[in-house]
Amino acid sequence: MSCIQTIQDYALRSIGLGERLLPKSDFTLCQQFTLIGSGMIWNIYFGALALIIGFFIASAVAMGKDARTPWLRKPAEWFIFVFRGSPLFIQFFFAYFLFLKLKQVGVMPWLTSAQAGALVVLILNTAAYSGEIFFGALRAVPRGDLEAADAYGITGWTRFRRITWPTMLRLAWPAYTNEAIFLFHATTLVFLSGFPIWKQKGDALYYAKYFADQTFNPFVPYPILAGYFILLTLAVIGLYGMINKRLNRHLPQEKRRRIRIRPNLIR
Repeated sequence: MSCIQTIQDYALRSIGLGERLLPKSDFTLCQQFTLIGSGMIWNIYFGALALIIGFFIASAVAMGKDARTPWLRKPAEWFIFVFRGSPLFIQFFFAYFLFLKLKQVGVMPWLTSAQAGALVVLILNTAAYSGEIFFGALRAVPRGDLEAADAYGITGWTRFRRITWPTMLRLAWPAYTNEAIFLFHATTLVFLSGFPIWKQKGDALYYAKYFADQTFNPFVPYPILAGYFILLTLAVIGLYGMINKRLNRHLPQEKRRRIRIRPNLIR
């Protein structure tokens, strides 16, 4: 089988299109690259949707934590504390068994699938971490900007929309970029959690483990998996870098904060 034929058969297998059966023997590099790359579709799905939905939840949580009224501030504080204070892996297991109980009583049975239940956990987790980042940036908005807005008669929602929120995003964006990278890496935990894989439609780690188990050689599929995530990380840095440039477009060139690649050797 040629590599072109392999790509045609397995490139979209993770979403149910193409060849139904996995290769059983005589594994080639093309098969491993193609199937692991196919599984990345699910990792991108989990990460992208969690970031988009979690972004708006995080903004609301940050505003809630900054509120003066306790009935808004306390729930936001506890939400951040619970999801930042407990391991993501435990959150996956706890959520799966909770959703399983809901399914038994006939409530939202679709949440027991990885595509839905695991996504909910990732959304809430990134919302908690991002909410804390946004809260710190919200408290760091220069008072001079707010006083200038008051002097021009810009108050209330208009001041928040035009002054406070854009400044908060500009200050938080470098740290938020790191959260986005960590979130995409965390999508590999979906395979290891209690959420089941349906009809062998797994993520990239699922296929990497399949080849490692079949060949008894983890030094080919796992580096391929790592390579895909490195490319994904570079794509995230590039996209978030363009957004960061847009947020800082009004500042002098020497004062613009750039996003640089700084790998953490120890996290």
